[in-house]
Amino acid sequence: MAGVLCVGMAVWDRILSLPGLPTAPIKVYASELSETGGGPAATAACAIARLGGTSRLVARVGADAVGGQIIEELDRLGVATRFVATLDGARSAVSSVAVEPGGERLILAFPGQGLGVPPDWVDWDAAFEGIGCVLADVGWPPGAERALREAAARNIPSVLDADLSPNPSAAALVPLADHVVFSAPGLAMLAEEEDPTRALAKVVARRGGYRGSVGVTRADHGYRWMDAEGDWSSPGFAVRVVDTLGAGDVFHGAYALALAEGATLADAARFANAAAALKCTRRGGRLGAPVRAEVEALIRDSG
Repeated sequence: MAGVLCVGMAVWDRILSLPGLPTAPIKVYASELSETGGGPAATAACAIARLGGTSRLVARVGADAVGGQIIEELDRLGVATRFVATLDGARSAVSSVAVEPGGERLILAFPGQGLGVPPDWVDWDAAFEGIGCVLADVGWPPGAERALREAAARNIPSVLDADLSPNPSAAALVPLADHVVFSAPGLAMLAEEEDPTRALAKVVARRGGYRGSVGVTRADHGYRWMDAEGDWSSPGFAVRVVDTLGAGDVFHGAYALALAEGATLADAARFANAAAALKCTRRGGRLGAPVRAEVEALIRDSG
């Protein structure tokens, strides 16, 4: 099994099913409430385990009840949590997520307190044992920077999940990863450009040219990227969307796993698109991540 080291956020999500997302400051009653873990890196790690890979997580939680819930679920879902630190005096990250019938979601995120520490507890030689790719999110810049630099020193490919972040230091991570995968809003915000072609080109220029790839996820339009060979796209899959929560994280996990297995960028994008599409057909955030056979069947049946 290929191994992926995931580095970044581990969160607890409280998910409410609503008849529609609120557009005014009113009270809205949910038809359903569920709870599960979230966070880009942690959810990607769970997706990797579901897809048959080995996932190891470097993250932080508070020494509180929520932190205990996060680690317990990760262990149960097959993620190695040896390098998840429980920090005294810190508060774990929690999100409230509203999901409407068409699958769109609104996230109210509390990023925790006292979690912005350097990853001094990590034995990096042990963390990288058996690892074929590193995936970092932007939610914990000190951890992501160290992991990306460690990957480069070991000639191990790295992927940065470059989604929106309120932390201005997150932009400094973009030059450090081999493959930078943006959400559409994240790309527009960093590049200050709405057109994806011009935005990707601006990011490439800021990185000093083509090293690896720079790409953007585009929901049902699939994935588009630029590398030294050109400008490419991999189409999405037509599915009935019921919940988009965690779909981007599943994409990143599947993409990193495929690279760890030696896939080309085109094959990795196709595999990740299929995994994310299947997640969108199920409710429950990370609990809706597909298994490998389902992804392979969708790719096969779609030609």
